[in-house]
Amino acid sequence: MFHIGCHLSPSAGFLAMGQTAKSMNASTFQFFTRNPRGSKAKAIDPEDAAALVAFMRENSFGPVVAHAPYTINPCSKDARTREFALQTMADDLVRMEHFPHNYYNFHPGSHTGLGTETGIALIAETLNTILRPEQTTTVLLETMAGKGTEIGGKFEELRAILDQVELCDHMGICLDTCHVNDGGYDIVNNLDSVLEEFDRVIGLEKLKAIHINDSLNPLGARKDRHAKIGAGHIGTEAFARIINHSALRHLPFVLETPNELPGYAAEIALLRGLRKN
Repeated sequence: MFHIGCHLSPSAGFLAMGQTAKSMNASTFQFFTRNPRGSKAKAIDPEDAAALVAFMRENSFGPVVAHAPYTINPCSKDARTREFALQTMADDLVRMEHFPHNYYNFHPGSHTGLGTETGIALIAETLNTILRPEQTTTVLLETMAGKGTEIGGKFEELRAILDQVELCDHMGICLDTCHVNDGGYDIVNNLDSVLEEFDRVIGLEKLKAIHINDSLNPLGARKDRHAKIGAGHIGTEAFARIINHSALRHLPFVLETPNELPGYAAEIALLRGLRKN
């Protein structure tokens, strides 16, 4: 089944997100666990959470993706920033157990001058503190564009984090098409080669979700500017190859393009039209 969806706001409630997704012919979605640029999280209504879980099961949804706030940085040179990231992520993982067997995605962070090796070690240290053997949630490291001191712009950096995580079976990767394009991976002309490199460095079994976004910037720009599908340097033809690729087609795809709901609905329809049986 082709699981495609978009980023939705949880402000109206969890069940409402599932209903909105279904109304757009989506069978997955993504939501922020809390204010994307803040720290406070709204208390979870257990009945609402259970209603969403039942709704997803009844409507054959694929796994959904919860996204950590942008403000966390587990590899900052500032100790208080690292502690904020740890506390936020730990709390999010407790909350995610209201939605068992789904995904929690985060940006690995920026080392802010500490160096890549130290940054990787700090990210792994945070994960080793917050991951629990009994959790059902898989935590996803997102591929990044590699701008500034950002970690995750190279597959090798993500692999290095995974190598230092004790409960690595609770970890996976979310591949962002805009980010990897901006990071220098040519998914337009050499998708097979990029996926072969991913498999060699990380392992395709660790790839759990796709953020499907076009890019305002050319290959290797290292800038991270999302564009609507077909309105950027990746292009509609490349996305047709991506969503139909044998190594990817079973994964949930989530749109993070600059859209409101009608625009997302149109993109979901476009991508469903490109999908081959």
